[in-house]
Amino acid sequence: MELKLKIDEELCTACGICEKVCIRDNIVVDEFAHETGNNCFECGHCMAVCRTGAITLKSYEDHEDRISEYNPREIPVEYDDLLQLLKQRRSIRWFKDKKIDKTTFDKLFEGAYYSPSAQNEQDVEFVVLDEKLNDFMKLVYDIIKVEENQFFRIKEFGDYLRDNTTKEFHPLLWSGKQLILTFSSDKTSAVIANTRLELLAYSLGLGGFYSLFILKADEIDHERLMEFFPEIDKNKHMYSSFIIGYPKVKFKRTIPHKKININYC
Repeated sequence: MELKLKIDEELCTACGICEKVCIRDNIVVDEFAHETGNNCFECGHCMAVCRTGAITLKSYEDHEDRISEYNPREIPVEYDDLLQLLKQRRSIRWFKDKKIDKTTFDKLFEGAYYSPSAQNEQDVEFVVLDEKLNDFMKLVYDIIKVEENQFFRIKEFGDYLRDNTTKEFHPLLWSGKQLILTFSSDKTSAVIANTRLELLAYSLGLGGFYSLFILKADEIDHERLMEFFPEIDKNKHMYSSFIIGYPKVKFKRTIPHKKININYC
């Protein structure tokens, strides 16, 4: 039986909080806390809630620099401030002729680092397309062109690739020069991770928009698409496609949205 936790018996006060927070019944407390070996999936709740720091996850013993204390009674972002950020979020398609550097991308991926995932798999992977963006878009068109009779935008995309002198902007990327793709074995995990990344992007003065047409490449021919990404597990799918950059246009006000239907049952 493989045990996942390292418990310091001298630091443990047997308060029992770790036992109460564990959803897998993997901890019992008598004179001190110890594992039952009952299917721990390393969520880390026991480690995060321990008052004395007596519990650590063995798999993250070399990640001590990622541990930071905080006061759970102090929420670092006020409701009104976060809501205002959400209000100001808009899909951005017109970008400045300036690319995002790696240091800034690293800041964005910090949000994804702390993102939740299904069954705590933590299997979300990202690809930032820059130099190979044009090659990738040619592959995308070659896959999704089977539906160009259904979608005018796909036909327009093909016309642009054959002769880009007839249209000022790319039909799918508009003026975007960089693209973030998110891969995972679980769609929800991928979308949540990229959404967190997106919110951080807006806090740094960046912006972007999602492309469902690019995602069609995975839906239509997953195996062929994944040949472009030999470093990514082929069992994972491309679930998010986010064109990102520095906004060229500044918006000044919100617009009304359709009413959201909410049912309390």
